[in-house]
Amino acid sequence: MASALSPARSEEAAPARPAVFLDRDGTLIEDPGYLGDPDGVVLIEGVPDALRRLASTGYALVVISNQAGVARGLFDEDAVRAVNARVEELLAEHGARIDAWHWCVHHPDVTGPCACRKPGTELLERAARELGLDLGASWMVGDHPTDVQAGIRAGGRGIMVLTGHGGHGTAPPGHPVVADLRAAADLILGAGR
Repeated sequence: MASALSPARSEEAAPARPAVFLDRDGTLIEDPGYLGDPDGVVLIEGVPDALRRLASTGYALVVISNQAGVARGLFDEDAVRAVNARVEELLAEHGARIDAWHWCVHHPDVTGPCACRKPGTELLERAARELGLDLGASWMVGDHPTDVQAGIRAGGRGIMVLTGHGGHGTAPPGHPVVADLRAAADLILGAGR
């Protein structure tokens, strides 16, 4: 009989899962600037297919998004949730899904600095704790250099896409720039783990 002080047997923890962290605006959906209206959500071509392929190989799919419109008073967090819900609805229509959503509601010019706004890593680290993710085996995909920097700072890799604002910035040296999320998925799946 096992005592209350010693378990009958120890169980090994499941291995951590890799993730693809994704920016929302300009990577998954068109970016009209400070989107607070779910009626304005338009998926970027190829996104559902890319997400399905990544998920089918075991990657967790986690959105990490800076939502400075909240800090600027343009909309509230309920609007962010409504836009996210609309993205989920559209993805579901194509058999795709997101595992978790994390967003920063700060802007340094309004609320001061924070650790959660990309290129900060707090939201990636929080998702890793909550979902049991391996940051070192993960990728961050987005249309801003700060997206790539967040992935690198968290210990993973980054890819910049040219959709959204991607044509206006430069990825950190040595990190790929690709046309869109479909091309990013090709690169991730071709790289293996």
